[in-house]
Amino acid sequence: MAERSTAAVDVADNSGDEPLAAKADEATSDGTAEAQDSTGSGPQDAESEPSSSETTISTPDLHSGHKLAGRYRLEECVTRLDGFSSWRAVDEKLRRAVGVHLLPADHPRARSVLAAARSSALLGDPRFVQVLDAVEENDLVYVVHEWLPDATELTALLGAGPMEAHDAYQLVSQISQAMAAAHREGLAHLRLTPGAVLRSSSGQYRIRGLAVNAALRGITSDGPQRADTEAIGALLYAALTQRWPYENDAYGLTGLPKGVGLIAPDQVRAGVHRGLSEIAMRALANDGATASRQEQPCTTPDELAKAVAAMPRIRPPEPTFTAPPEYQRTTYQQGTYGRPAGPGPGITQPVAVPPAPLQSRTGKALKWAVSALLIAALGLGSWQLAETLLDRDKSSDDPGTTQTNPENGDKPKPRPAGPLKIAGAAEFMPSGSGISQGDAPNTVDGEPDTSWITPRYLGFPNFGNIAPRKDGSGIVVDLGSVQDVSGIDVTMYRSGQKAEVLAADESASAPSSLSDFPQHLTQLGTAGSTLKETLAKPVRTRYVLIHITELPQDDTGGGYRGGISEISVLG
Repeated sequence: MAERSTAAVDVADNSGDEPLAAKADEATSDGTAEAQDSTGSGPQDAESEPSSSETTISTPDLHSGHKLAGRYRLEECVTRLDGFSSWRAVDEKLRRAVGVHLLPADHPRARSVLAAARSSALLGDPRFVQVLDAVEENDLVYVVHEWLPDATELTALLGAGPMEAHDAYQLVSQISQAMAAAHREGLAHLRLTPGAVLRSSSGQYRIRGLAVNAALRGITSDGPQRADTEAIGALLYAALTQRWPYENDAYGLTGLPKGVGLIAPDQVRAGVHRGLSEIAMRALANDGATASRQEQPCTTPDELAKAVAAMPRIRPPEPTFTAPPEYQRTTYQQGTYGRPAGPGPGITQPVAVPPAPLQSRTGKALKWAVSALLIAALGLGSWQLAETLLDRDKSSDDPGTTQTNPENGDKPKPRPAGPLKIAGAAEFMPSGSGISQGDAPNTVDGEPDTSWITPRYLGFPNFGNIAPRKDGSGIVVDLGSVQDVSGIDVTMYRSGQKAEVLAADESASAPSSLSDFPQHLTQLGTAGSTLKETLAKPVRTRYVLIHITELPQDDTGGGYRGGISEISVLG
């Protein structure tokens, strides 16, 4: 079952001025006191969880090493709350890390959790963390979801300081567009907090907790679109100011001063982008608060996404260059190269007297001869230079002559291409469903013996002809910044794969579909053990996609398998 996952924290927690979602859910929320689970250790760990009230629901008594369905081995419990627990686990069948939510089958929320997981899986949007399985078995209900080891929680990003305007713009743009797509399918989040937002190594924001986390905690809302819109506004406010937009502290952020109400981000911190400040206020409009220039409030994620799209685009900051170190004279330039060190202080050495100049009649004659030769050489050189200049002027007036002579080697040689530094590599998942995401860095580690390898597909070379693989797969290489790409050198895991190399536009920030890679570095064709190409004209891009559409037969002859061993981008 290709489904999606979650784990998030209620927006209303620890806020003085509660969002609309909290007011609608006051009877079912988990309280307002935070308690960070001490076992969490990574970007998938549970966020700051509100401590639940007294309850008679018991959490399933499971332990590390327990297996679910004979394949999901529990490794570490990261949350235990209100009758359910969340774990980091290992899928032994596919040899990858996963996350698991567990609760008893007789839990009052078990049915709603299963329904939420299955409905959110139908969205099929790669901007949401995937649910991989949702099962009721042996008196247990469990939801298995992706575990993204290379992703970073927004909580950690905000802990480092306020975001640059471009990063905050990307955050609100991607999150509002994703939630607008979810609400068009009738799905809400209701716990969209800094812990529910992850940023991948490629800069793409992914949301966990769609529908499932609200179901786990029994949260509902009469105005789900308004609740999620206000939550996005709170995230943008925190990104711009490193402050939580309510009086109480929350998620490691300091709240606003008591009694001042909701004030615009550009009044909280100097240098905040004015347009983004107004967008945050329009999303946070609540109990009479309005935007700084009196625009209409945004009450749905779709309205918020349109308001962000209508803004002038905020470009990334120019890279900063450090000044080179001050010029230092070497001992060779100071005239002491190869000489012994001078005497110490107080020690004198005899001064060498240079020999007397040539004063005899022979010496004078020699000096005159040398002078005459120098004068003749200067005259000859001047005459040849003038003749060359006249010939050049004459040839430029004559359209039938050319000035370049390939035999003389006058044509400048192009600078040889060299490998560019690669910031990271991620699996290309146009449908949102991954294959071996954890192995993607093997393609850029400089070791040909490590590879990203697909599973074995039966029946059809186009990844088994299954729907999630209709656009194939591959590896997206992140160069860290926009570079001039002049070539590609890829070592394939197996010969016979049908592949091509594509590049994203110079302005792309988080490409995730084939339409995001319009530039062709190579044409689609069957590759051998390597895929190499030198471009006649460099292409400016940050993201390069090695796209595989069909796989060769494996050694058994009954299945198809492929992969990539090493990628080198030349510039």
